[in-house]
Amino acid sequence: MTAATLFTPQITPEIDDMSADTGLDNHAWDTDGDSMEYEDVADDHTNEEDSIAAAPSTSTESAEFRKLQKKLRRQVSWAIRDFNMIEDGDVVMVCVSGGKDSYTLLDILLLLKRIAPINFDIVAVNLDQKQPGYPEDILPAYLNEQGIAHYILEKDTYSIVKSVVPEGKTYCSACSRLRRGSLYGFAKQIGATKIALGHHRDDMLATFFLNLFHGGTLKSMPPKLLSDDKQNLLIRPLAYVEEKDIIEYARLKEFPIIPCNLCGSQTNLQRAIINDMLREWDNAYPQRLASIFKAMQNVAPSQLADRELFDFEQLSLDRDDNERLFEGDNIQAGQTKSLAEIGLPVSPKTQAFNPNFDRKLLSTESDNSAENKHTNQKIPTINPVI
Repeated sequence: MTAATLFTPQITPEIDDMSADTGLDNHAWDTDGDSMEYEDVADDHTNEEDSIAAAPSTSTESAEFRKLQKKLRRQVSWAIRDFNMIEDGDVVMVCVSGGKDSYTLLDILLLLKRIAPINFDIVAVNLDQKQPGYPEDILPAYLNEQGIAHYILEKDTYSIVKSVVPEGKTYCSACSRLRRGSLYGFAKQIGATKIALGHHRDDMLATFFLNLFHGGTLKSMPPKLLSDDKQNLLIRPLAYVEEKDIIEYARLKEFPIIPCNLCGSQTNLQRAIINDMLREWDNAYPQRLASIFKAMQNVAPSQLADRELFDFEQLSLDRDDNERLFEGDNIQAGQTKSLAEIGLPVSPKTQAFNPNFDRKLLSTESDNSAENKHTNQKIPTINPVI
């Protein structure tokens, strides 16, 4: 049985004061008008106890914090604008687990709500899955302190997951499905028009590689998704945000992080392995993850092999009557009798190189360029030996 508890404090949300430069103007976003696949199984509790250390008491007053907060505001507002995530009059249900990602998402959305060019409402929802030792008082205390309207749903999915998942297998998929089902249904029940999830850019990349390596599919977590039954719209406003920025933001804000005992107790999770791989790449090649994420937004179906996305069967020639001769010195034809039987020319014509690609001309231009570069050099080159 699911129990839902509603808290609607009458105090004003405590949101950090912003300077005049908010990073969000009036055009921040436009307001016109079960296969082996990995989806919403990323958990925002991953390695949080190790990665989020105690922050200085004046952390939110620092220039470092203000700069980071401005960066996150811009990235979230860009994602909302690019994918039309939030529209005027929306009721956004923010799923809050007590991890760094969902805390950050809720905090930034509340901040943007004050300065957005449209009106929308926010309600936080937490699903207490009755895990042993779960500190059920932490999240309600935080939400009440911040003056945030919220619901706490109570449902023992822990026992269900333990009973249906074989020993030694990971709980993520089953836990995620049960959690999604409960939250999706509740969103419709209360009339929420959007469900906001805390998945960030690195979660999307990890899911991409999980599906690539283990699912045989080229897919990830989309920034915006219509549920299969078309009853709910899911949005991921942190789609452009890097996990390391969220870790730092959570540290500076000193969010009361709740560890995930159910998933965190398992070792060798494939997602954890993928995350380690991504972190290693990011440390060794800082622009690699950004390039991969850009590729996810720049898909060329005709350059892949999915026959559902591109009609390869209907490809046909549309040649004109202009004859294009081979530009070269000579063509040697072999087995001319066979070529003649096929109907192919036994002595194809050739033509001289195009002057634009003449080797001598290219060589001359290169020499002239080097000479000009040497002539225009203001500081003379001195042989260090001399």
